[in-house]
Amino acid sequence: MNKFKWLLLFLFSLIFLTLIVVTFIYDPVTEQNPNATVDTEEINEPVQENTEEDSPDDVLEEENLELEEEGSVSEGLREVFSSVLDSARNLFVREDLRVVSIGDSLTQGVGDGTDNGGYVGILEDTINENDEAADFTIDNFGKRGDRTDQLLDRMESAEMSSAIREADLVLITIGANNVVEVIENNFTSLSYDHFAPAREEYREELEEILSNVESLNPNASIYLIGLYNPFNQYFDNIPALTQIMNEWNSVSENVVQEHPNASFIPINDVFEENEDELLWEEDHFHPNEKGYKRMAERILENIRNEIQQ
Repeated sequence: MNKFKWLLLFLFSLIFLTLIVVTFIYDPVTEQNPNATVDTEEINEPVQENTEEDSPDDVLEEENLELEEEGSVSEGLREVFSSVLDSARNLFVREDLRVVSIGDSLTQGVGDGTDNGGYVGILEDTINENDEAADFTIDNFGKRGDRTDQLLDRMESAEMSSAIREADLVLITIGANNVVEVIENNFTSLSYDHFAPAREEYREELEEILSNVESLNPNASIYLIGLYNPFNQYFDNIPALTQIMNEWNSVSENVVQEHPNASFIPINDVFEENEDELLWEEDHFHPNEKGYKRMAERILENIRNEIQQ
């Protein structure tokens, strides 16, 4: 009997000691936060960082830098995405002005990340912004990839020919894809001599394009927008490409001079040495938003006197 009592007493004592040990070992903070640690260096780090406060001059300098960065970003976005030309403030066009644009991807606005129609959209927005009562639109018949022969085929459509008949101004971009065709057909052995036959064909078809516009609408003013050179980065082994593009622009000017109602608008100088800034990063061939804005500015310079009240 005594042995049994001693055994019970021993068991109770053992349970009691176990509870005491568990009480001291258990850490409620650690249990609630498994990421907690007893590393004294980590615990003290925030205290050490907060003991040194930035001086007022340092804080002011940081704030100024942030404001400058925000300002430059905002200005850059405004420059890219603003659809209105600052140089055309207070421009009011004459009533019932009708403009038609025909041609290739530059007329269509390929590369314009704002999906606003490239230079055509910028001209529309600029004119409408200056006259809140205006509902000015440009009929856009641009098609990516068009060469002169393909544009001639499309000019036979009832929709395009009807628009030209009613137009006061006709804007044209064409010719770049004629050059591209020569490059594609002679890619492995491209030389200066390959461009001469295509250039003559371009001359004949451009002449036909202008004559067709005049036949449809003898009173319309025609503006042919020149070519720029995006090819040097791809074919640096042919230094003559600059000369080739200049020659094609010369052909365009010569053809235009034979038509009294036609004018040539050069844009090569707009893009020259500004390719990284003004060309679309997807293909470095078409203009980007800034490039189209520069084009719109140049075009507006040339047509302003004719379209304003």
